[in-house]
Amino acid sequence: MSSQDSGPARVGGNRRLGVLISGRGSNLQAIIDAIAQQRLDAEIAVVVSNRPDAPGLDRARRAGIETVGLRHTDYPSREAFDAAMVGELRRRDVGLVCLAGFMRLLGESFVAAFPNAILNIHPSLLPAFVGLHAQRQAWEHGVKVSGATVHIVTAELDDGPIVRQAVVPVLPSDTADSLAARILVEEHRIYPEAIRVILDDGWTIDGRRFIERS
Repeated sequence: MSSQDSGPARVGGNRRLGVLISGRGSNLQAIIDAIAQQRLDAEIAVVVSNRPDAPGLDRARRAGIETVGLRHTDYPSREAFDAAMVGELRRRDVGLVCLAGFMRLLGESFVAAFPNAILNIHPSLLPAFVGLHAQRQAWEHGVKVSGATVHIVTAELDDGPIVRQAVVPVLPSDTADSLAARILVEEHRIYPEAIRVILDDGWTIDGRRFIERS
């Protein structure tokens, strides 16, 4: 699906989340906490990782959430791996897919399976600094502000309509690591907010623009 396509949310009242991770799962924890604190009306149906040893899976298990480890290297192609993930999510009736540090590109078939119903969190003010190590990219580039972005996922890397952003100033004393730590705080704040907006269905897409209806 291109970012110019528009249409309603796929969720259609389904508030069951499928969270995809590859690592420690700190944004997963932010979602778990938001649900537990009743700031987010949703249920995490399953957490899926392409790394069966990902520490984030332990976070999910401690919260009583079902987990699935699918090692991507066990599949002959990206398409086969994507199809396996789609199958796991559909078996659990997932309405919204949330990428939370998932370090694999999703192909067109996966995106088409959940149209306008996949979110990603990225540690920059998109469209600046796409791809890996965005915080270091921003620091090395010498920008004065950076931040975090939640966007609807398309088949293009770090593309798609922007749902939420947060600005983080780059301080003269910053290192790439200190900047990344402050950006992460904002990621944890805005990701549950963006999920709530999507689930509440009060939005449209016009071209690349995500518009919340008042």
